[in-house]
Amino acid sequence: MSVVEALYQCSGLLAVLILFATGVLILLLDAFSPLGRKGRLGGVAVAGTAAALFAAWQSESPGEPLFFEMVVWDRYALFVTSVILLGALLVLLLSLEGRRRDGAGTGEYYALVLFAATGMVLMAQAVHFIMIFLGLEILSISVYVLVGLPRHERRANEAALKYVLLGGFASGFFLYGLTFLYGATGSLSMTAMASYLGTGERVFNSYLLLGTALVLAGFAFKLALVPFHLWTPDVYEGAPTPITAYMAVGVKAAVLAALVRTFREALPAVVPHWTTALWILAAVTMTVGNVMALVQQSVKRMLAYSSIAHAGYLMVAVVAGTPSGVTALLVYLLAYTVMNVGAFGVMVVGQKERDGGELLQDFEGLGFRCPLVGAAMALFLFSLAGIPPTAGFLGKLLVFSAAVEAGYTWLVILAVINSVVAAYYYLRVVIAIYRRSEAAEAGPEPAIRLSGGERAALILAGLLTVGVGVLPQGFWEMARRAVLALG
Repeated sequence: MSVVEALYQCSGLLAVLILFATGVLILLLDAFSPLGRKGRLGGVAVAGTAAALFAAWQSESPGEPLFFEMVVWDRYALFVTSVILLGALLVLLLSLEGRRRDGAGTGEYYALVLFAATGMVLMAQAVHFIMIFLGLEILSISVYVLVGLPRHERRANEAALKYVLLGGFASGFFLYGLTFLYGATGSLSMTAMASYLGTGERVFNSYLLLGTALVLAGFAFKLALVPFHLWTPDVYEGAPTPITAYMAVGVKAAVLAALVRTFREALPAVVPHWTTALWILAAVTMTVGNVMALVQQSVKRMLAYSSIAHAGYLMVAVVAGTPSGVTALLVYLLAYTVMNVGAFGVMVVGQKERDGGELLQDFEGLGFRCPLVGAAMALFLFSLAGIPPTAGFLGKLLVFSAAVEAGYTWLVILAVINSVVAAYYYLRVVIAIYRRSEAAEAGPEPAIRLSGGERAALILAGLLTVGVGVLPQGFWEMARRAVLALG
């Protein structure tokens, strides 16, 4: 490979290189900066993420495999990368005030967020299973540390330990599955694997069956699909709230991107034999997530179970498997990212005011103490519930329509019933927001002060939550072009 060719291929990894370089730069600046200036590292992280997002849109996306057919830079990778970087940008904006206030571990925090985003983007671009595994491990190790970064908080330590242990098992399942796939097909390249399997004569192979099952189990753990979801409530509750938001959206986007590529580009001949299993995964996941969310008094834990339910809705699009289903999946990923980060962002703001700030009663009167924050939380919860004209409603409408067109009417009926159930626990929080608390009746409570980063994150998430729902044509067209790149 010549120098010119190497530079050309690096242009397809420009977003990854910028993220990685910014993370390394932050570590160097952190090591040599006086204690009083470490708060500026957040600005560097935000600038680096914005630069990576800009570079992604400026780079050509020819769709040709790069670096010995390990990664590809196509419209599909561009769309998912944009969603990942948007989520990272919102999380970083929400983190600025907290990191500036806490001080400890500032450089490590921002660097790890960027390194995790690097792994996520690599998964979105990977067309070789070794690269998927490397991206998965880069993001997993980074998130493991981020969850346990508050070293003196017992809850965070417990969450990190659970995540590391169970995440290690999941990675082991995934890697063990790759060995069986390699034994069955002779390659870990998606193109070579699909070529070997052909039209389906060779799919009835015990090695291929076991390998697919183990790889699917590894993906299911990261997506928190039932029965691989048991870690999710404890880890989401124990992690710092911005990191909980990051796990809920970024990890799901990266893993779903890899899962879709796996079934559409590597194992298309196997998909018809796994449709029933995916149908059951989607149905059980959305049902268990919503039923468990009904009885939660902690809003953070409720949102954790809500993320499990939304993973089930996203799997409905995977079950559909049609181009319109994958297009709907991408639009729903964008909607889920902005509304979920927005909801967790309001929790970040509320935790500054009250110790904990996670219980339902902590949200009482929020709409009176800070009308902007209260309205934003109501908007995000309406969107999560799928109430029009929000992005969440559009995402569910597209996913359910694609599933009905593919013939999965009963799965859609179950999903609609689950959406009605979910509306109860979302609206319960909205009612609390606009119900005056006992403290407010005793006297006026102090208003909530928003930092610049928090205000920017909530406004951006709110505008996108409304914009995707009201003006969906542009987002749908981008997603449709992205799916065409998959073939």
